[in-house]
Amino acid sequence: MMKKSSLVVALIGIAVGGYYFYQQNNAVRDTSSQVISKPNADAIFKARIADLAGVRQPLAQWRGKILVVNFWATWCPPCRQEIPEFIALQKQYGEQGLQFVGIALDEKAKIQNFVDEVGINYPILVGDLEAVALAQASGNRMGGLPYTVVIDQKGNVVATEMGALSREKLTTIITPLLAKKSALNNPIFMKRLDIKA
Repeated sequence: MMKKSSLVVALIGIAVGGYYFYQQNNAVRDTSSQVISKPNADAIFKARIADLAGVRQPLAQWRGKILVVNFWATWCPPCRQEIPEFIALQKQYGEQGLQFVGIALDEKAKIQNFVDEVGINYPILVGDLEAVALAQASGNRMGGLPYTVVIDQKGNVVATEMGALSREKLTTIITPLLAKKSALNNPIFMKRLDIKA
């Protein structure tokens, strides 16, 4: 098991290093969300990945929410940079249906230490080869970290992002989804559409 974990960490490290080198040596950088071959959320909602306590969690439990799935690792500087912003957004919009889920491709002890250090307030799952395959099925063809997938309440992938995701950019993506949820929960709006609560 330890060899498998070390192999995953090594492979991801190589992939991230390659991606970082590629980004550093390209004059033109694309800062837009990168949707590759229009990924869908089916693979994510079918997945069951262990949490830090070793309990396999079905990602389908978060279906119906605005779901932000973030693949990351403690040894990845851009991952560490964006997580405090995710913590703040989870706190700000969690009651409105926003749900972050982190899938860490790292050793459990290092993940737990980082979670405790920064106070992550959303579920963290511990990735292995299955999680690497899930990231690829979700559009991460380059295998880099961090990689984030945003899924709306209907289960549609609305954005993917390779690399660090700023609070401003993520807010731009989720705000229209939060507005839709608020409109649908408005009793007057529902009455006009003759929708039963």
